[in-house]
Amino acid sequence: MFGSLSTALSALSAHSAAIDVVGNNLANLNTTGYKQNTVSFFEMMNSAGFSGQGESQVGFGVGRPLTFRQFSQGSVQNTSGALDVAIQGDGFLMVKNSQNATLYTRGGNLQVDKNGVLLSPTGERMQGWVESGGTLATSGPPGDMNVPIGTLRPPIATTSFSADLNLNSAATAGPPATTFSTSLEVFDSLGASHIISVAFNKTANPNEWSYALSVPNADVTSPITPVTGTLTFSSAGLLTSPPVVGPFPTLPITGLANGAADLNITWNLYSGQTPKLTQYSQPSAVSANTQDGSPTAQLTKVTIGDGGSLLAQYSNGVQTVFGQLAMATVRNPNSLIAVGNNNFQLGARSAEPAVGTPGSGGRGSIIGGAIENSNVDIAREFTNLIILQRGYQANAKTVTTVDELSQDTINLKR
Repeated sequence: MFGSLSTALSALSAHSAAIDVVGNNLANLNTTGYKQNTVSFFEMMNSAGFSGQGESQVGFGVGRPLTFRQFSQGSVQNTSGALDVAIQGDGFLMVKNSQNATLYTRGGNLQVDKNGVLLSPTGERMQGWVESGGTLATSGPPGDMNVPIGTLRPPIATTSFSADLNLNSAATAGPPATTFSTSLEVFDSLGASHIISVAFNKTANPNEWSYALSVPNADVTSPITPVTGTLTFSSAGLLTSPPVVGPFPTLPITGLANGAADLNITWNLYSGQTPKLTQYSQPSAVSANTQDGSPTAQLTKVTIGDGGSLLAQYSNGVQTVFGQLAMATVRNPNSLIAVGNNNFQLGARSAEPAVGTPGSGGRGSIIGGAIENSNVDIAREFTNLIILQRGYQANAKTVTTVDELSQDTINLKR
């Protein structure tokens, strides 16, 4: 009889602990990246009957339930956050806390502090790789990630340009000769812009045009002599001279008035083996211009793209990758120990983490502009809550029954 009291009390304790787990799951229903806990009850050691054959075994009740973290995928929700990330698949983001200990998380509401350090939602330092010396290497150990807030992107001086254009095959040498001109903006080493003019004149030779490359005299301390030459087309309207192997026309711009370095700009006439200039029976027109320079630009926005790459967007429209988030996988994630703030640390039974880039080595992918919702199923948790409540009530009834029997036993002495 007194064994029944002990058994019932163990059940009350176990069901109370299980209700605590369900309550914690429900409390974190809307916690980003939260992984629900489940409980597992197990029977206490039995006592054998006097015969030793087990015919009269009576249980000692239930032990305190074990809890297991369920790392199933939560739903992914798109957001408008430039630094929001969601993990699709296995793996964790890596962070370091104030004690420099490495922790693991699925929380993806990232932020930047006043020093430009990329942080987790709860202030831990995100781990990954950042560009150094113009190179982004992901082979070494990950470290803290600094975001280049408020920096200027240095200008890039133009070294080449191209123009996709057609010259009208119906043009005549005149007089007056048919002409066509176009212009293109280029940049010097200080980020200042200059205009290159390209003028075309139909010559007396069939399928031949002359050209002249020039720059405004106001841009230089001494006038630059225009670079001239001829372009020859085949009967099919394709450029044949200069040939695809070059050499191509080059415009030297020396003595810039603003003190920038001299420019030497090459006119690329082909894309691979395909000419960029044609001569068809259509009006002369330009369809596209390109050049490889850029002016000085202000950093306007930092975002995290798909795959966990950190993107810097500049005022001139240029977007560059300057960092990469690191991910880690643990072979037995259930062994991880929750330490709060959506973070986990390695336990004594945890396998060694495998660190690398998202989407490699069995690691999941990172989705930019999204977060992973909690994987708690509210319907299942309410069902568990009802079942545990009924279990608690049933075992409470056992306690009251044993108490009544104890009173009856005591009364036998009267």
